[in-house]
Amino acid sequence: MSSKTGLSLTPTRLVFLVSCYFFLVLNVALLTRLVTIIGSLEQVRLGFLLTIPLFFVACFNVIFSLLTVFRGEKPVLVLFILVSSLLNYAMYNYGTIVDRDMIVNILETNSGEAKSYLNLTAVLWFVLTGLLPAALILKLNIRRSTVVRELGMKFASVTVSIVVILLVAAFYYKDYASVGRNNHYLDKMIIPTHFSHSLYGYVNEKYFKEDIPYRTLGEDATLTAQAQDGRKHLLVLMVGETARADNFQLGGYERDTNAFTQPLGVTYFEQVSSCGTATAVSVPCMFSRLSHRDFSDTQAANQDNLMDIVQRAGVNTLWLENDGGCKGVCGHIKTIEFKPDATNPVCDGDYCQDQVLLDGLRAQLDQLSGQNNIMVLHMVGSHGPTYYKRYPAEFSHFQPDCQRSDIQNCDARQLNNTYDNTLYYSDYIMSEVIKLLQQRQDLSTGMLYVSDHGESLGESGLYLHGMPYSLAPTEQTHVPMLTWFSDAFVADKQLDEQCLGQAANTNAYSHDNLFDSILGLMDISTELYRPEMDLFNDCRGQGRLALNQTASK
Repeated sequence: MSSKTGLSLTPTRLVFLVSCYFFLVLNVALLTRLVTIIGSLEQVRLGFLLTIPLFFVACFNVIFSLLTVFRGEKPVLVLFILVSSLLNYAMYNYGTIVDRDMIVNILETNSGEAKSYLNLTAVLWFVLTGLLPAALILKLNIRRSTVVRELGMKFASVTVSIVVILLVAAFYYKDYASVGRNNHYLDKMIIPTHFSHSLYGYVNEKYFKEDIPYRTLGEDATLTAQAQDGRKHLLVLMVGETARADNFQLGGYERDTNAFTQPLGVTYFEQVSSCGTATAVSVPCMFSRLSHRDFSDTQAANQDNLMDIVQRAGVNTLWLENDGGCKGVCGHIKTIEFKPDATNPVCDGDYCQDQVLLDGLRAQLDQLSGQNNIMVLHMVGSHGPTYYKRYPAEFSHFQPDCQRSDIQNCDARQLNNTYDNTLYYSDYIMSEVIKLLQQRQDLSTGMLYVSDHGESLGESGLYLHGMPYSLAPTEQTHVPMLTWFSDAFVADKQLDEQCLGQAANTNAYSHDNLFDSILGLMDISTELYRPEMDLFNDCRGQGRLALNQTASK
């Protein structure tokens, strides 16, 4: 027996106890959801309820027994417990489900974003459910026997577990199938099986599949129009972060979250869907020729995107980055990334508020060298969970707000106030961009804003974003989009703004429309262009028709 802890277990008993721990503690989010589901059923057989812990413990026991067959109990179990503790915290407190897309998002998270999730609740959770049991396993004494005997014990344990699983299935298959079929997301909540499956898929695709040859797209891309009066063109494309349409005053929200842009004659698009529920998916997708339905991050990374094609056509391109990275979209164009230097009064060492984008835009406006220009402003916007850090104190318009990162511990009013303050400040930034463009009478200017994805604020127990798209609520997929164009831009593009306003109020759009809409708005002819996907096409005059005819030749 160990002199350090006084604890001594056989490998088989250790695995069994850890299996019980995974069911009772590390799957508390799943258990909570099961209790809710079963409580809503009209009839529930007692035997079905009693078999639930038997079934899950038996499944975990099979998995961990097979993973530790070569006497790797301590490192394997400790690793799974530590990772699962973090997953359990995110799932229980935010409703997050970690699938392949979320793994991509996690791996691309910068240090500032990672620190924003650090709070006392998270630390205590990880210490109590992760570090302490892991330390206990590392210190206990495993009673070893001969290899043959240990393998025999594992085989017996696995055999008994499989028999239990088969017996449960034989008597209660219909009950399990009914609950699973009507709540198809439940299998994605099981820790650590779904995460392990998703991680395996990501690693396999990323490192073991044959490399995809890089595809050059739009080699025929050319500009077909110039400003009528010789003015330089400038389109500012603002990519928002985590703004949801439900809280936009322009879309009918009762609060004045668009107090700054509403008087400026913007056009708001009522029904716009995102391509993903996390930045790592949505941003590459919206700039890709691929649609939401067939999007692959690997494929998108190995072919030209919208910015590459626009640049090839002869448009000067610039990306101003304030959200920790462009997710590969700006890899081939000029990029200015604002570092969160704490010496800047609008930066805190982890993030910069979006004022830096205004300063960057002002500096660039006098440096336009080409006739046609496009600038992308990638905002930090409403990035959570530290919403309160996204806006200056003078923009704390809605009070009281939530001055903490463990947002699940704020009441609904505080949380909504804080989130709405981020939108209020983002609206101010957009209005200042428009005013800067209005002042430049020597330019033909336009601005398009669209958010990358939405956000959950506690609805149905969900917070933040990143749910698998098939399970995601509309709060995470319904995003705001708006446009503003100068009189010169409207004349150059022969754009009927009344027609555009009607389309914006009645038609449904998505990130899939961005690729062709920007090509059309910049008067770029290429065989890639699809007029039916260009949301501006039906509201333009003969100049657009000529481009369509050119592109179809």
